[in-house]
Amino acid sequence: MLARIIFCFAVVLAIVVVVLLSLLSPVSHKSSSKNPSRPWLALSMYIQQPHISTSSIQPVAQSDAGAFIFHRALTEGPENTSRVVGKARGFIIPLEHFADSAFNIIYLTFETPLFNGSLSVEAKHVEDGDRQELTVVGGTGYFAFARGLAVFMQTKSQSSAADPAYHVNLQLRFPNRSQTIPG
Repeated sequence: MLARIIFCFAVVLAIVVVVLLSLLSPVSHKSSSKNPSRPWLALSMYIQQPHISTSSIQPVAQSDAGAFIFHRALTEGPENTSRVVGKARGFIIPLEHFADSAFNIIYLTFETPLFNGSLSVEAKHVEDGDRQELTVVGGTGYFAFARGLAVFMQTKSQSSAADPAYHVNLQLRFPNRSQTIPG
């Protein structure tokens, strides 16, 4: 009889502990009531030729050459004299049999006090046209483990067709940063 009383007491105590933990746990209330999804960040910037003298500009490889290799500036506005917030670098092989190549990545590096880090944008399905939707596959620094969408749109500017400027809209989501280890 004493064994049955001890067993029932242990079962009731375990149920009470589980109920109290589920009701008083701060982690479960934070994620479900305030923000059910992961944090999002939207950024808008422009990729264009850096503001330097025309004698030192290196030509961009054309599509018939087999690859696009570029090093451009990220600016806040569409003007070439806008504040530079980072760099855009990339190596893209637009040929069909290289579509799944690991080389087809655009790196966006940010150098501002608020956003210090880089993003990797996968350029697997580059098509001819003024609008490209590419996938953000990761990042470093502020953008660590970022995922999302990068929309590249060619701007209607007076720059030459061989050296177009692009408006970039980034829609990024991040993993839950509250669980990261500081340091």
